[in-house]
Amino acid sequence: MEWVGAAVAVILTLAAAGTIYRIAVGPSLLDRVIAADVLLAIFGAALATEMALRRNTDNLALLVVLSVIGFIGSTAVARFVSHRKEDA
Repeated sequence: MEWVGAAVAVILTLAAAGTIYRIAVGPSLLDRVIAADVLLAIFGAALATEMALRRNTDNLALLVVLSVIGFIGSTAVARFVSHRKEDA
């Protein structure tokens, strides 16, 4: 099980690095916002993986809060972008 945890850690680290690059370089604000949402999902996946490997649920409340924040943030951005397109 240790090598599975190490493999997941490497994959999530590479995904986070690519996402941080997109946040820094992204050609538009919408790309940066979507990348920030993806980074939040990566943090959630890392937290869930840590809880599974350690077989505890100590951070379950934090995982739920991250999920809710990600959902609300994505919904708010989608509504903002849809209103901007209607105005243009």
